[in-house]
Amino acid sequence: MTENPLEQARQAVAAMYADDQASQSLGIVIEDVAPGHATARMRVAAAMVNGHAIAHGGYIFLLADTAFAFACNTYGPTVAGAAEIVFVQPATEGEELVAEAKERVRFGQSGIYDVTVRNGAGEVVAEFRGHSRRIRARAE
Repeated sequence: MTENPLEQARQAVAAMYADDQASQSLGIVIEDVAPGHATARMRVAAAMVNGHAIAHGGYIFLLADTAFAFACNTYGPTVAGAAEIVFVQPATEGEELVAEAKERVRFGQSGIYDVTVRNGAGEVVAEFRGHSRRIRARAE
């Protein structure tokens, strides 16, 4: 692993994405990454729409959680300790959503990250806050 923080973040995310079947199967793409930061994109598919003809909140949460996961894993193996979301407005089938995760603070083995999910018009769809915890690397 390199000592360059940006390159280290990119390598960590590439390795994590290679094994992330959930994100890949939903078409989530990690567009940008830097230490403590990640941007993820997903198009709302027909299978993601609920009985109200809007995107199921679980999928919006999953997109935000994915951006959060990739942002906090730029420092090494990290998991979520807690997360919450506020849905601001609905998303509909066909819309492309972008989740941008930003580190707010890291302390000890923990961190707090904010994620904003926006639609293609740049309007806020949801605000997410995640609490992370560093873990030991798993044995290969």
